[in-house]
Amino acid sequence: MSTGQLGTGSAEMDHQYGTPERLQTRASFWAPSPPGESPQDVAIKVLREANVHKVLEIGCGRGDFASRMRDELGADVLATDRSEAMVEATRSRGLVAQVIDATELPYEDASFDAVVAMWMLYHVPDLDRTLGEVRRVLTPGGVFVSVTNGREHTADLLREVGLPLAETQFMTENGEEVLRRHFDDVARTIANGKAVADHATARAYLSTFVPEVADQLPVYDGERTFTGSSAVFVAR
Repeated sequence: MSTGQLGTGSAEMDHQYGTPERLQTRASFWAPSPPGESPQDVAIKVLREANVHKVLEIGCGRGDFASRMRDELGADVLATDRSEAMVEATRSRGLVAQVIDATELPYEDASFDAVVAMWMLYHVPDLDRTLGEVRRVLTPGGVFVSVTNGREHTADLLREVGLPLAETQFMTENGEEVLRRHFDDVARTIANGKAVADHATARAYLSTFVPEVADQLPVYDGERTFTGSSAVFVAR
């Protein structure tokens, strides 16, 4: 989404993440990727190869990825989010979760051997301060894994309702430049996806971002395919 739909304002953040249901609607829009190819799969592979043990996730949402890290990696995961509703949803899955502000992490230096941020850095009000905090709480040699979307993410759907293409403070196109302000070693892996959705599903997806434009989606029969554009960044 554009900066206006994926920005840092409190009102839009409360709309998008005030309840777990909106995030579930957004997540269920995407069709399953072949095994090993989704951004989440790529991130899990990186963390497994790094042999991580103690992981901090900022912007945990409903706890989906935190659960994967716990179950698939056997990691000690601390999940965090600014939304109380998201933290409660994560705790309901048996995970340790806390309400925190990512721009001021309440943890000691070198506390985690991995930090994870899944589709959330475009939201933080002070990106460089957040990344400085991430670097501070990482152990020497620790890994930071972040996932974000690119400019062309759901471009075909956005054009249908007259929305501009994505331009955010942290996206596929500028993520490496941003991360190199804080990390020496930065790598990017493109991991695109697709959605196969009927009109009602596509409209519901749009409404989680900008409710007033969802009704502008032209009616269509059957299902249509919409393309995603995502990237996984690994920084050390």
